[in-house]
Amino acid sequence: MSEVSEVIIDHNCIISVPKNISKPVQHAIDMIVRDHKKVFGKQPEILVDSEDDATIVIRNQINNDECPNRPEAYGFRFVKNNDKWSMQINGYDDLGIIYGLLEYSRRFLEIDPFWYWADLPVKTVTEIQIPTEKVDSVEQKVKYRGWFVNDEVCLIGWKEEYPPSREVWYPVFEALLRCGGNMVIPGTDLPKHGVHADLAQEMGLWVTHHHAEPLGAEMFLRAYPGEKPSYKEHPELFEALWEEAIQKQKNEKIVWVLSFRGQGDAPFWQYDPEFDTSEKRGAMISKVVARQYEMVCRSVDQPVCCMALYGEIAELYEEGYITVPDDVIKIWADNGYGKMVSRRQGNENYRISSLPKAGDTGENGVYYHITFHDLQASNHLTMFPSPPELIKEEVEKAFNANAASYLLLNSGNIRPHLFPLDLISHLWRYGRIDVGEHLQKFLSRLYKTHHNELTKLYRSFFEKSIQYGPNTDDKAGEEFYHHNARKIIGHWLQGKSNIPNEKLFWATGEIPFIDQVRWFLDKCEKSLPGWEELLRECHQLSASLSKEDQQRFFDQFIQQVEIHVSGCKGFISLCKSYLSFTDHDHPRAFVQASQSIWSYKDGLDAFKKAEHGKWDNFYRADWLTNIESTIYSLEALRKFLRMQGDSPDFFLWYKEYLMPETEKHIYLENTHRNPYSDDELARMLAEKWCLSPPGFSCFTDCSTATK
Repeated sequence: MSEVSEVIIDHNCIISVPKNISKPVQHAIDMIVRDHKKVFGKQPEILVDSEDDATIVIRNQINNDECPNRPEAYGFRFVKNNDKWSMQINGYDDLGIIYGLLEYSRRFLEIDPFWYWADLPVKTVTEIQIPTEKVDSVEQKVKYRGWFVNDEVCLIGWKEEYPPSREVWYPVFEALLRCGGNMVIPGTDLPKHGVHADLAQEMGLWVTHHHAEPLGAEMFLRAYPGEKPSYKEHPELFEALWEEAIQKQKNEKIVWVLSFRGQGDAPFWQYDPEFDTSEKRGAMISKVVARQYEMVCRSVDQPVCCMALYGEIAELYEEGYITVPDDVIKIWADNGYGKMVSRRQGNENYRISSLPKAGDTGENGVYYHITFHDLQASNHLTMFPSPPELIKEEVEKAFNANAASYLLLNSGNIRPHLFPLDLISHLWRYGRIDVGEHLQKFLSRLYKTHHNELTKLYRSFFEKSIQYGPNTDDKAGEEFYHHNARKIIGHWLQGKSNIPNEKLFWATGEIPFIDQVRWFLDKCEKSLPGWEELLRECHQLSASLSKEDQQRFFDQFIQQVEIHVSGCKGFISLCKSYLSFTDHDHPRAFVQASQSIWSYKDGLDAFKKAEHGKWDNFYRADWLTNIESTIYSLEALRKFLRMQGDSPDFFLWYKEYLMPETEKHIYLENTHRNPYSDDELARMLAEKWCLSPPGFSCFTDCSTATK
C-alpha cells in the first residue's frame, strides 16, 4: 500500500514567516490569518523563522529550484520532517510571496477574489488535505496590469470620511491583488493628504498617475491660482510642481506618467491659442515630455515611464508630430465603449484606430474601459453594455499588435462591475479567453445553483441594451436615459424648442428638436419590451434561488436590470410629455411628466434595496449618472406644465376633468380651495384617462376616456 503524501491544514496550523518581513508581505499574511479564522474558526499560530514545527513555511527564494527565477514568481514545495509534511510557499520577491499566499487562499481555502464585493460566504471545514505536488506560477501576459479607480463617487460617498479611509480602500486593493494585478491609480483627483496612494504602496502595488496629472503633480491652477497655465510662459512653475512630485515619490514603486494636457483634462491649447497647428502642438508636447523624462531620470535609477496617447495626443502621434523617448511605454486607449479607436468628443467621432502600427518600436500598452462617464451613453452604475466577446476581441487584438506591456483598466466603483473585472484579469494573466467558459465558471463562483439559467440571463443583458448607432460598440449604458433626458428638459424649458439641441447631434444627427425627441422615444420604445422580459425572467428565477443567492442576484444583476427598465420607462414618458405639449394638451403632458418621475424613482428604490448591511449608503453619491438630478429636472418641468392651464389657483383641472358634473356649477369656492399635490392630481387624471405608463396595459374601458 503506497504512502499518502499530503499536508493536513486544520485549526492547529502553524505558519512560519521570515524575519524582517516587509509591509506588503505582512498585509498578505494578515489576509491569510483572517481567511484561516473564517475557514477553521481559529487563527493560525505565527512563528518567526521557525520552520521545524510549521505546517506552512513562507520563504524568500533561496535557490532556483524553489520557484521560477523571475519577478513576481512563486512556487509551492513540500518537505517531510518526522513523518509530517509541510508546505513551503516560496517567493522570488515580495509580490511573488503575496501572489503565492493569495493563490493558496484561493485554491485551498476557497476564498474568492471578490468575496468582499459579492458578499460570498466562506465554507467552514475541520481540515484541508493538500497533495504534495509542486506548483509553479505562470508568468502573466502583461507586465504592468491593474485598475484605474476612476469616477469612484460611490466609494467616495459611501462613508462619512473624505477622502475615503483605509476601510474603503483596503478591500479595493486586496481584490486587485487577488486578481493578479500589480498596479493602480488610486482614485481621481483626491486630496493629496488621503491614504489612498500610501496604502496602495504599503500593500505592494505599483502606483501610476492620471494622464491629466503627469508625474502625479499638483494641478497647475490649483497650485498657482490666477496664473495662466502656459508652459511657454511659466516653465519654471510647471517644473517646480514636477520636481516636487518626483522627490516625493522617487523611492516608491512608481510607473511614471509623462504627458502634457491642459487643465481639467482638456487640450493645452485651449489656454495657449497661439498653438494653432498640429506641428506646433506636437512640438510642444514632445518638448515637455522630453523634459519630464529628463527630470525623472535625474532622480530615479532606471525609472518605469509611460505616456498616454489619449484623445488629441493620439491623433498628433499618429500624424507624426509627437516624438516619444525610446524607453517610454506608449499607452493606447479605447473609446470608452471597449473599441480600440479614438473616443467621441462631443459630436465628433472619427474612430481613428488606437493601436500601434506594424513596425512601431518600443513597448506599448492599453488603457481600457469597462465603465465610463461621458454624459452621453456610457455605463457607470451598470455593467459594460456590449457582449463580453467585444472585450475579448479588442484586448486580444491589442496584445497581437504588441500592446501587452501594460494594461490599465478603468474599474469605476468595483461593486457593479465584477464580471468584466474578472474577465480582464483572466486576459492579463493568460492573454486569451473562452468567454462562454469563463462566464459559466464566474457564475458558479457567485451562485450555488441554476448556473445554466443564470448564464442565459447574463447573456441576455448584453443583447437587450440599446443599439443607438451603427457600430457594434454603440451600446447604451444607463447614462443614456439620464443625461440626454436632462438635456431635452433644459432645452425645452429654456424656450429653445424651435431649434435643435446641438448636444444631441452625436446621437440623432442634425434634425429638428421634435425629431430628436422622437428619435430617443423610438430607441427606448423598441428596447423596453426586451428589458421588461428580462426583468420578469429574473424575478421568476430568483424565486427558485436560496435566500442568500437571491440577495446576491439582486445586488449584482437584477438591480442593474431595474435601472435600465426604470430609465427606459422614464425617458419614454418624458418624450411623450413633450409631444403632448406640442399638441397643446397640457394636462396630458403633466400626467406623462409625472409618470416619468415615478418611473425614474423606481431606480432609486433599486439602489435602496441593494444598500443593506455594510453597503448602507453605497449609492448615495450617485453624482455622475445622477438619477436624483433627472427627477429634480422633471419636477421643474411638471410644475411648468401645471402652470399652463391650472394656475393661478391650481384647481381648474380638477374642476374640469375630475369634479362630478352635479357639483361643477353649484360648489362654493370658499370650501373647495385646497389644491391637490402634483402627484395626487396626476394619479387621478391618469386613472380618469386610462393613461398607463410605459410597460403597463390598461384593462378598464377607455372608450370614453378622452379629454
